[in-house]
Amino acid sequence: MRRAAVSIISNIAEGYESQNNRTFIRYLFIAKGSAAEVRAQAYIAVDQGYITQENFDALYQLTDQTNRRIRGLITYLEQHPTGPILPTHNP
Repeated sequence: MRRAAVSIISNIAEGYESQNNRTFIRYLFIAKGSAAEVRAQAYIAVDQGYITQENFDALYQLTDQTNRRIRGLITYLEQHPTGPILPTHNP
């Protein structure tokens, strides 16, 4: 479960660094898959008694929220295929 959770942010970062919206979107879909994997593993964990129902509910909510946010970013990128990926930050 920990590896799948780390995979979410890792894929987002790797896709972002591509500096190409099409590639970024591909990595975002992989990140969504990793969030779904965390959710599936949470079902197993609660069924096996490794986590409480309260922990499961919190984890489910977080993975659902993560998936919705990633989907929103995908939608934005699909609607702006030639625009900037994200605002730049100039320190």
